[in-house]
Amino acid sequence: MIKQYGLIGKSIAHSFSPEYFRRKFENEKIIDTFYSLFPFEHIDLFPSFIQENPNVYGLNVTSPFKEEIIKYVDVLDNTAREIGAVNVLKIVRTPQKTTVYGFNTDVVGFKQTLSQYAFQKHSFALILGTGGVSKAVAFVLSSLQINYTYVSRIKKSNMLTYDDITPEIIHRNTLIINCTPLGMYPMIHTFPLLPYDEIGVKHLLIDMVYNPDETFFLSEGKRKGAMTQNGFDMFCVQAEMAWKIWNTN
Repeated sequence: MIKQYGLIGKSIAHSFSPEYFRRKFENEKIIDTFYSLFPFEHIDLFPSFIQENPNVYGLNVTSPFKEEIIKYVDVLDNTAREIGAVNVLKIVRTPQKTTVYGFNTDVVGFKQTLSQYAFQKHSFALILGTGGVSKAVAFVLSSLQINYTYVSRIKKSNMLTYDDITPEIIHRNTLIINCTPLGMYPMIHTFPLLPYDEIGVKHLLIDMVYNPDETFFLSEGKRKGAMTQNGFDMFCVQAEMAWKIWNTN
């Protein structure tokens, strides 16, 4: 039986997921199993997609659908429910019905990324962006008792805009996480508008983007002496967790 897995989202042509799983299937001699990209313009296409593709048993979900997909999930994992975002779907099919299960593996991925820098102590963090992945980041920071503030392009209550960020705010918030697509290929010349000259050796900059390896956000941080980390390790952790979810009863 052919088994199909894949990624749903917008603007996903440059995702590394198909290549990652192609290598995995090849190295582990997994046969009759494929991983594809499924670009969606609207999440409302999801129910018909599931119906029309009976060989699809698992999906990754990326921007901008991590929150919107929840309305089509039949059974929500506790962590995903608490965060309000889903990035892994497991589709269980029986002759009677199809059940969609939703999970969030961003939490484990980010926690593992952050654990590499446990020797650094951070009390305050800036989360750049307010999408699905930012909610998982906030969840992890809360669990570690790190105070965080969201930074958004649009003025909202309890959030900063990029115009609000002063040198003092940068000095205080030594952990900065980019949860926006700024800097992602092919838009490599875009970056969060921060006062980069205020970043220093006490800072840790984490970018959820992994293509390219080093965004402008990270290269500027590195230039100022900060520790930097891209999103590739997190991506790999999530990919393996998704595979485990798809293949565990």
